[in-house]
Amino acid sequence: MDGFVNKIVLIYFTALGILLGASLVGSLAAVFVRQPPMVTMLKLARDTKIWAIAAAIGGTFSTFEIFGTGLFQGDVRAVLKQMLYIVSALAGTETAYYLIVLLGGSKS
Repeated sequence: MDGFVNKIVLIYFTALGILLGASLVGSLAAVFVRQPPMVTMLKLARDTKIWAIAAAIGGTFSTFEIFGTGLFQGDVRAVLKQMLYIVSALAGTETAYYLIVLLGGSKS
């Protein structure tokens, strides 16, 4: 169980870091091209959520493969683990998004 909990925490913070990094570095790029950095940061945070989730869980193909084998071979435990990994990644991206919204000031 120790490895499972470690992986959940790792996935959460990986998703959080991907979204924060993409948004903050993207807003820096917006400064270079004379675009409003806060608007760009919020847009990037919205647009990269799904990619942060996919990257944090290690890609989508392995997840679908585990879903398929778990459902068709009766390994419900593997399916539940994958669901928890996805929920952990989703929680990490949502946390990062709300931190960015707090930093940016609005959900525009």
